Amino acid sequence: MKRIYISILLFFVFNLASWAQEGIPVYFDYLADNYYLVYPSMAGIGEGGKVRLTARKQWFSVDEAPNLQTLNAHYRIGEKSGVGAIIFNDANGYHSQTGAKFTYAHHLKFGEDIRSLNQLSFGLSGTILQSSLDETEFRSVNPDPAIVGSKISAAYFNTDLGVSYNFLEFYAHAAILNLLSSKRNLYYKDRTDNPNQLEVDNLRRYLFSVGYVFGRGDWQLEPSVLLQMTDFTEEKAIDINAKIYKDVDFGKVWGGISYRRSFDGAQYATSNSFGEQRLQLITPIVGVNYKKFMVSYNYSYQMGDIRFDNGGFHQITLGYDFLQSEKRYDCNCPAVNY
Repeated sequence: MKRIYISILLFFVFNLASWAQEGIPVYFDYLADNYYLVYPSMAGIGEGGKVRLTARKQWFSVDEAPNLQTLNAHYRIGEKSGVGAIIFNDANGYHSQTGAKFTYAHHLKFGEDIRSLNQLSFGLSGTILQSSLDETEFRSVNPDPAIVGSKISAAYFNTDLGVSYNFLEFYAHAAILNLLSSKRNLYYKDRTDNPNQLEVDNLRRYLFSVGYVFGRGDWQLEPSVLLQMTDFTEEKAIDINAKIYKDVDFGKVWGGISYRRSFDGAQYATSNSFGEQRLQLITPIVGVNYKKFMVSYNYSYQMGDIRFDNGGFHQITLGYDFLQSEKRYDCNCPAVNY
């Protein structure tokens, strides 16, 4: 029984970052040719446009388990501009957030050869978000003045900044998410009496990615890493990724694996010892690009002795690429040549 309570505690600890994240949590959506979901500077990165629809569900055997849905599209306008939009719904137990992002990106090309990819990009996104808390199911023997027993919601605005550099098969990205300090009084115990009291107004996150695509034949290998840091809590985590592509008559088939590890651990106690466990996720991913269509699936498995549930996290992504002509750049760069 004690281990059950510990597991539940760790569940809240490990998912606190997702609750505290204003906007879209960073999962593994970006590995499905979907870097725009993470970096605003990737809006309109290549010729034409992309549409991506993603659905994620954790722990099918658990009621009110976390789930996320996103729909995004971005498009190149002229030689130097890109625009994009994202709508999303993120639910976790009694808490949910729904919002939209609107993006403008500016792309600077270097060199005289138009088929040689050498591009520096900047992006800015504005986010409109509504966060909700359903307290109608909360029960307490002794009434708690902090619980109003109804559905509460509050709206916020924030911005994201991003920069990307793409040179042939090499790429690097950086972003600051939730740049502004947001007035968040949704959970504050005196929110009715003192609505101007802030909860946590610094939800800033920093993201960095770097990767390279090896191979100019039918097979390609793409190793990459993504590092994310949370400013207020100083939490850090790293993704180490590897993807393999195979060219076929109708497009590409590909697969890969990602390993996520946090730098910060949660302490726990058993009947006769103490320990510390860090968040570790193993995520295999497979996908197919059929002409202008794309479909991918990934499954995340949480490692460690203490877990909330034996099940994993399922995610599927559907995509469509539109208004492309022949490949614009002479490189194996799937994020740009789509």
